[in-house]
Amino acid sequence: MRAMILAAGRGERMRPLTDTVPKPLLKVAGQSLIEYHIQHLVAAGFTDIVINHAHLGEQIERTLGNGQRYGAQIQYSPEGTQALETGGGIFNALPLLGNAPFLVVNGDIWCDYPFEQLPSTLAGLAHLILVNNPVHNPQGDFCLKQQHVSQDGDSRLTFSGIGVYHPTLFNHCTKGRFSLVPLLIKAMQARKVSGEHYKGLWIDVGTPERLQQLEQLILSYL
Repeated sequence: MRAMILAAGRGERMRPLTDTVPKPLLKVAGQSLIEYHIQHLVAAGFTDIVINHAHLGEQIERTLGNGQRYGAQIQYSPEGTQALETGGGIFNALPLLGNAPFLVVNGDIWCDYPFEQLPSTLAGLAHLILVNNPVHNPQGDFCLKQQHVSQDGDSRLTFSGIGVYHPTLFNHCTKGRFSLVPLLIKAMQARKVSGEHYKGLWIDVGTPERLQQLEQLILSYL
């Protein structure tokens, strides 16, 4: 299975840190966020990796290269100066991702989820990893019942930014800037989205404060 890291976001909430450095290259405990992802993916057997980028994307390519030193083969999906959002970014990269289900992980999270446990085949169109609601998202995003993900229900969880998608999820899309969420909701309504609740470590590294919290967490484990 191929993997994609979403790395095209501007990182507005991280400014001024992201004025000169793209968010995926921000360092925590001496290593960039995106390098943690790459190493985690390679350890789980994901060596074919696609990375999209926009803001200061040339720095990402220059830093990571072809991925050889990580034991990976990295291909890039540049989006120019205007990021295409989650859905548009994945759609733009489909020629690099192939015809089989593929893993996508947000570049601005940190998680110890065991990627090797992800399903390599899908009964539907997507499989989402959900986590406990953090302080900054107390209402959650979706509900999970009997391994099916939906919008309906009282006990909501937060979408982790980790998912496996079948290319046909994007069949009726056209190139441009759009969110992944409407596609997922439509698939949920057709009961074609499975999921699981992961209770391990997960942090949405969206602000300088959370970046600092992550560094303290990682250092405590060293």
